Amino acid sequence: MKELIEYIAKAIADDPDAVVVTETEDEDGRIVIRLEVAQDDKGKVIGRQGRVVQAMRTLLRVAAVKKDVRAILEIP
Repeated sequence: MKELIEYIAKAIADDPDAVVVTETEDEDGRIVIRLEVAQDDKGKVIGRQGRVVQAMRTLLRVAAVKKDVRAILEIP
């Protein structure tokens, strides 16, 4: 799932080398995927009215359901 988010973010960002994706597990057993991008690319990754990040979250949910886990995407 980390690879999926990383692939999408690098395709969108102007500076793909600045894309950093980390995957951790919280105390509830959910997988937390944290996406960090360059400050200039943050608007592109979030998209107009958050549409791009919502699409990424939807794809992440589908991948998580296939693996029978719960996952969330955070962009600090």
